[in-house]
Amino acid sequence: MAQFQKLLDFPPAPKLDVFGRLDRKKTSEQELRGEALFFGKARCAECHQAPFYTDNSMHDLRVERFYKRRAEGATKTFPLRGIKDSPPYLHDGRLLTLEDTVELFSLVTGVQMTEGEKHDLVV
Repeated sequence: MAQFQKLLDFPPAPKLDVFGRLDRKKTSEQELRGEALFFGKARCAECHQAPFYTDNSMHDLRVERFYKRRAEGATKTFPLRGIKDSPPYLHDGRLLTLEDTVELFSLVTGVQMTEGEKHDLVV
């Protein structure tokens, strides 16, 4: 999968500047709140770093803590550029929506967010 991803270019992102941050002239207040959460409280950017929104590293999320299955081990951080256009989510497609994905990562990381904050992340 990683080799295949290298063949693909990142999709256009007309609202991002050259550093991978939102251009304030092209975005809504809600998108700006989502970006602030992404780089702050939600801690997404610790693994999904701008401008390509990946760190190209392996991480063990220990998702088996939340359901009875075998330990899954480390998976490579997926780039988030164009993520809205590429469901389903997670390495095996088990999450059907971005809302599901934000909810899972809230559980996995222990980050406490309001429903409004979660919504701001997926806009």
